[in-house]
Amino acid sequence: MNRLRAGFAASAAAAALAWGGTAAAQAAEPPAQATAPPEADGLSDAPTATAPVEAAPAPPPAAAPPRAFGSPGDAILAGKLIFEVRARYEYVDQKRTATLTKAGEAATVRTHLGWESGDWHGLKGLVELEDVRQVGPEHFAVNVPGATTPPLNGADKARYPLVNDPDVTELNRLQLTWTPSAMLQATIGRQRILIDDQRFVGNVGWRQDEQTFDGVRLDAAYGRFKLTYAYINHVNRILGELKDWKSDSHLVNLTWSPAEQLRLEGFVYALDFSNSAANSSITKGIKASGKTWVGLYQLAYNATYARQSEYRHNTTPYDLDYWGGDVAGTFDIWTAKASYESLEGNGTRGFTTPLATTHAFQGWADAWVQPLGGNKGFVDGLKDFNLTLNAKPRWKWTYLYNLDALVRWHRFEDQRTGAYLGREWDAQVQATINPRLTAAVKYADFERARTVPLGTATPPAGRTKVWFTLEYKL
Repeated sequence: MNRLRAGFAASAAAAALAWGGTAAAQAAEPPAQATAPPEADGLSDAPTATAPVEAAPAPPPAAAPPRAFGSPGDAILAGKLIFEVRARYEYVDQKRTATLTKAGEAATVRTHLGWESGDWHGLKGLVELEDVRQVGPEHFAVNVPGATTPPLNGADKARYPLVNDPDVTELNRLQLTWTPSAMLQATIGRQRILIDDQRFVGNVGWRQDEQTFDGVRLDAAYGRFKLTYAYINHVNRILGELKDWKSDSHLVNLTWSPAEQLRLEGFVYALDFSNSAANSSITKGIKASGKTWVGLYQLAYNATYARQSEYRHNTTPYDLDYWGGDVAGTFDIWTAKASYESLEGNGTRGFTTPLATTHAFQGWADAWVQPLGGNKGFVDGLKDFNLTLNAKPRWKWTYLYNLDALVRWHRFEDQRTGAYLGREWDAQVQATINPRLTAAVKYADFERARTVPLGTATPPAGRTKVWFTLEYKL
């Protein structure tokens, strides 16, 4: 079976690259298309710098109703193939300890293969399989970040740093969507859920094993109001089925968009995990965002406040606050952004976002974890001030275009004591090779403070990470 799975992964990767090369040879000139936002292309989880991301999927527009086929069989046959292959090399150099004695590296291939039906009286079905396969030496550990137990891929791997892309073959999505009108959409089954900028709910798209959810979702729209509600009874996490969460959770997100300059959002995320009580919580918050033009400059902003508390007596009582905001300016190919986040901590636990795409926040090195099961954060709480510069040059070559370069600097401070904890540099360059094939090179370097004042929790170890990614999408 292992040989069969390895053959499946290797064959899919070879087919994707060969297909991609054929498409490139047939394209006399690359199409003039905008670069996809980072969180949409799978190469990065960073949210867009200029505009908030709407809850997805939103109800379809009334102007273009889907074609209804005569029978369910016709709708299935008229559907479309889902085929995606992502090959990645990751290198991790982390500060050595008595146990961690070597640098880590991983070469992995992820394949998505599925089918989405056409529309039949408002109904559409989707099935998608996912396979993640290691290709090359297993010089890395797989484990829940912050865990003190032996790595999931063998105790002998404790000498390597974490690269959480385990071998797995599983059903990634199996859903049925009903869209009776432009105002209402319902989805049931195993599905991908992305809400807003994924700060609280996302698919952890950066890792190879995607996070999906079993449950029911309703999306409703009326005028300038949009409502998303989801009930989640199982969370298919990024570490394979053994580390999934059994859930009895509710997600509610309501937005009102009176103008482009103002979008107001309220949300409640009530999370109850029977096999991970420490990650159970209820988070209530509000957010304001918008964008406008001043001459040739586009200005955008976001501001968020949330309070998190214990839920259903899963933990001892606590109340922790979250504050976040950013301002961004875009001129021509350049975007500059300044961001600030404060996640409160009480010395025992910090504000957490268990279902978020956390790689996009608090640095790509993913240094900040706490011993609750993989959440990013810090027991003392964490303040993160960061600056981003993004450029999208207009350079175009036959096999390289839609270039997108980003550099980000972080400064981290202890929220409870105010002490300096460290800094991080992140950088990424991604480009389109042909309409179906993209490439990215990514770098992260976290350097922790050499000393911290007495009474301040010890920051995580320094580390440097490098990634090279090729992604093919049919």
